Amino acid sequence: MTAPARRSGRPRESVLTRELIMNTALRLLDERGEQGAGIREIARELGVRPSALYNHVRGQDDIIGGVRELVSDRIDTSGFGVLPWNEALHRWAVSYRNAFAAHPPTIALLAVRPLEPGLRTNHMYDEVCEGLTEAGWPIERVLTVIVSLESFVLGAALDEAAPDDMLDPGEGAGLPHFRAAYVARAQNLETRGISASELAFHTGLETMLAGLSTEFTGLVAAKTPMVG
Repeated sequence: MTAPARRSGRPRESVLTRELIMNTALRLLDERGEQGAGIREIARELGVRPSALYNHVRGQDDIIGGVRELVSDRIDTSGFGVLPWNEALHRWAVSYRNAFAAHPPTIALLAVRPLEPGLRTNHMYDEVCEGLTEAGWPIERVLTVIVSLESFVLGAALDEAAPDDMLDPGEGAGLPHFRAAYVARAQNLETRGISASELAFHTGLETMLAGLSTEFTGLVAAKTPMVG
């Protein structure tokens, strides 16, 4: 039986989509790092010519912006305006850490890259700024609070990818205090059923939020007029 002839001309629907390109770029970043996720590598992975990608993206910078959106779309801002500001920040920070910990190669790529206009990521920042400002934080302090937490969160995301024995001093190395602290922590982690990176993250986050809460209380008190 003769196979039906293939229809000539362009298909009714394009095989490529912007979403497919961005997801492929993110996957290649995870697998091969930045050098393995360029235009040519993405096109090869998708089985098309590099020129075909330009029907959907403007270039490599646009792809990196799209990857930023894919990761930052997973950051939860739903607590702002609903929960107390510190609880909203806690939810935001935990989801932020988890989003980047799932894709460690994106941390170094995106952490020092300026935001581009029009990204969905910018709306995420706008929601956090709005939530903190409406909660009573001085507008001039808002971005400093965000960036301070961000710096810690991104470091914690990298720590999540580190091996469990990252700080093992070894036995017989003449480092008794270091070794004792390492062993004691290992025992504590086993008792609590938690990983070293998880415990360090939550300890650091709670400490930072406690410090910010103390600052916020002082700011509110300074604004409250004395009675009598």
